[in-house]
Amino acid sequence: MTVLGHAAIGIRIALGAQNKTLTSMFVRHGLTLTGIGVASGLIVAIIVMRLMSSLLFKVSPMDPVAYAAASLGLVATAFLASYLPSRRASAVDPVEALRAE
Repeated sequence: MTVLGHAAIGIRIALGAQNKTLTSMFVRHGLTLTGIGVASGLIVAIIVMRLMSSLLFKVSPMDPVAYAAASLGLVATAFLASYLPSRRASAVDPVEALRAE
């Protein structure tokens, strides 16, 4: 995490932000970026599916199960990738976080 990130977390904790609030803020930001990426990926996949159909094995180009499984897998991974570090970051002592600056 950057120095700016440590300072922002330290200031929020020092001002009385709850751990749950900080964690939800980080997870919401991560899932927002993931949603944008998944939506963009699905749009591009639909556009280029005819070109890529020769590379698919035992899957039709418009297989909704494959698209849903890949999307859900990415969202679940992004959730864990933002939730676990945010729990650790929200437990930081505000004085230590501000001193790191």
